[in-house]
Amino acid sequence: MDSNRGQNGIQLLLAAEQEAQHIVNAARNSKMARLKQAKEEAEKDIAEFRAHMEAEFQRKVAESSGDSGANVKRLEQETEAKIHHLEIEAARISHDVVHMLLKHVTTVKN
Repeated sequence: MDSNRGQNGIQLLLAAEQEAQHIVNAARNSKMARLKQAKEEAEKDIAEFRAHMEAEFQRKVAESSGDSGANVKRLEQETEAKIHHLEIEAARISHDVVHMLLKHVTTVKN
């Protein structure tokens, strides 16, 4: 009878160990599933954030390149105006400059 009781105790211990192993395996599988789900959600959030930042970057590039075209046009207009002003000034004083040069070239000093 004592051997039966001992045998039953061992069987109970083995059954409890198997049940504990099943519980541990279920917990491990559940944890792995939660980690996988968290990783997928994080990757989705990262992809959304990356897309948002890329769209923002493209918008800023478009804005700055649009301004760049306007700046180039403005600078070209300013340059043309300055060139025109210099041509007018050169035409206005060129006669005086020619006379001054001729005077210095033709004057003989002792």
